[in-house]
Amino acid sequence: MPRYKFRLFVTGQGGHTPTAITNLRAIGSQFLNGDFELDIIDVLDQPAIAEEARVTMTPTLLKDTPLPARRLVGDLSHTARVLAALDISMASDGNSRGRS
Repeated sequence: MPRYKFRLFVTGQGGHTPTAITNLRAIGSQFLNGDFELDIIDVLDQPAIAEEARVTMTPTLLKDTPLPARRLVGDLSHTARVLAALDISMASDGNSRGRS
């Protein structure tokens, strides 16, 4: 079972959607050694899920596990900022900073 669980809320396949998906998969591969699960939720197809998660902008990334949960908005292109916000170490060994 993957240690990290992410939900990425997007609007269709245009705009920042492809960039956000690519950037998150690269972060997961490089810094989490692939130990993550990613659910991509298109708010146009599944508005109720977006509403339940209180997503008002896209792309929005929710880190559900490990705790603490985190929420990021944007295309995730600033890797160092994304890692800091998600509490993931810059070392490419896949270890978090110790909070879980």
